[in-house]
Amino acid sequence: MNAFMTFVFTIFTLVCVVFGAPVSPRDVFVPPLMSPAAGAVWKVGKTYEITWDTSKAPGQITNPVGRLILAHNSRLMNLEHPLAQGFSILAGKLNVTIPKNTAPGNKYQLVLMGDSGNYGATFSIVA
Repeated sequence: MNAFMTFVFTIFTLVCVVFGAPVSPRDVFVPPLMSPAAGAVWKVGKTYEITWDTSKAPGQITNPVGRLILAHNSRLMNLEHPLAQGFSILAGKLNVTIPKNTAPGNKYQLVLMGDSGNYGATFSIVA
C-alpha cells in the first residue's frame, strides 16, 4: 500500500508541476490597415505603399510573419500567390505592385494576415 501511495503522490506532483508552470502569454495582434483609404483608386501594374498601425502591438505576438492578400467583394483572391508574404507584421508598411492580371473594378480590399486576417477599406482598381 505504501508503494501505491508513493506512486499516486508522484503522479499528482508531476501533474501539478506541468499544469502549474507559468505560461508565457502570447497575444493575437490585429493591426488596422491605414492605407489604402476608403474610396482610393489604384492602377493595375503600379506600386503602392500599404500601411498599418502597429502602435498597439503586444509584447509577444502569436504569429509575427505577415501575408498580404487581395480580396474582391470580401472574397480572398489567389491565396497561392499573395501580394506579399514573409514580412514582419511589426514593419507597419510595405510596397506592393497590383498584378497586371487584376480585373479593373470596385470593392477591392487588402487583407493583412498574421495572427488573423483583417480587411482594410474598400477601394477601386482601374486599368
